[in-house]
Amino acid sequence: MANHKATKKDVRQAEKRRDRNRYYGKTTRNAIRDLRAIKEQKEAGEKLPEVASMIDKLAKKGAIHKNKAANLKSKLARKVNAIAVKA
Repeated sequence: MANHKATKKDVRQAEKRRDRNRYYGKTTRNAIRDLRAIKEQKEAGEKLPEVASMIDKLAKKGAIHKNKAANLKSKLARKVNAIAVKA
């Protein structure tokens, strides 16, 4: 266990960051799931920028890798565009 004052503080900060990253990660995964479930083009088109922003924020904070963020956004955009073709 940490013995130095600064190391103890770092442990506390890391715990806060981990909890925050888990919360935002789970919230984003739920938003992605909800977006994939949408069947109407207009509703999906409105929701896509919000979800993409959430994904970008995770990548910016380092919670997910930037390439993973790009892949997620690309797949979601393709899905939303596929809804438009079907309709």
